[in-house]
Amino acid sequence: MLVSDFNFQLPRELIAQEPLADRAASRMLHLDRASGGMIGSYFRALPGLLRPDDLVIFNDTRVFPARLYGRRLGRNPGAKEFLSGKIEVLLTRQVSQDPSEWECLVRPGRKIRVGERLLFGAEDDLEAEVISRDSFGQRLIRFKPVADFFATLERLGHVPLPPYIERQDCPSDRERYQTVYAREPGSVAAPTAGLHFTAEILAGLGDRRIETAKITLHVGLGTFQPVRVDEVEQHQLHRERYSISSESAGTINRALRAGRRIVAVGTTTVRTLEYAARRSATGGVQAGSGGADIFIYPGYQFRVVGGLLTNFHLPQSTLLMLVCAFAGKDMVLAAYKHAVAERYRFYSYGDCMFVE
Repeated sequence: MLVSDFNFQLPRELIAQEPLADRAASRMLHLDRASGGMIGSYFRALPGLLRPDDLVIFNDTRVFPARLYGRRLGRNPGAKEFLSGKIEVLLTRQVSQDPSEWECLVRPGRKIRVGERLLFGAEDDLEAEVISRDSFGQRLIRFKPVADFFATLERLGHVPLPPYIERQDCPSDRERYQTVYAREPGSVAAPTAGLHFTAEILAGLGDRRIETAKITLHVGLGTFQPVRVDEVEQHQLHRERYSISSESAGTINRALRAGRRIVAVGTTTVRTLEYAARRSATGGVQAGSGGADIFIYPGYQFRVVGGLLTNFHLPQSTLLMLVCAFAGKDMVLAAYKHAVAERYRFYSYGDCMFVE
């Protein structure tokens, strides 16, 4: 299966650069898998489209200010020059707490060497040393101990907006690039399907007595890495930390036994549920935590998810491949073509699609 099979043409002006003032005002394309029918709607209509016995699952991860701007410190032994250039670091995954070590992406990637020291903040509040390097600008860095690392990060860090949002982050992004139900810090990208929900919409689900549950998957490096192979089957996803409580697993498994539909809010929720189902030897999903690396593309047999709310994704991305696995490649690409023609807004701050 070729990666190029998942390409589509998207005018640049349809890539949303700013969120709407009202989260729930987003447009929503309703796609029926059985008939292939597409109906244009608005997100506020979602509660009315859900069945009374649906179980809706949210990812409650919280985005932390993972982008740091700083400077290099030290000397280049070969050129005998003082290193003082500006650098950008995107923290992607904490691999150790004591000492505090992080996988990250750095810019400029080619220049930052193992052993270099990096400083962040006007008062050099954070200092890190490059421990190792990998391809495509990836590094492992170790921070010097500080009294409260995450409090310092909250003060110095920037919202890690995706690269297709071609502007600097601003204070309002701290609230808008976050779901209203976000709880567990750990993501470098928002589970964007959840950005459309408001307290009012969540209350509407409660009014209809539609049951909900939460799981956690911390979105990591894979979100920012393009697929660099020609054949889909050759690609491997980075592992992402997830957690499913015993309470949520019990709720999900009771719904599955009763034949109720599980509606996943976002592809991150899909990956978590399907990974947990694959780990279970008795059917349903297995409670627990760990690293999920499931790669879902056409041909995959879904064990849990029966409905999906999702944003519109990048061409040739693993997220688009997952949606194509759920609804069929031809149907999904036809829906994307329709969305382009109807001028839907794309990607993180864009509109959404409900697939059932």
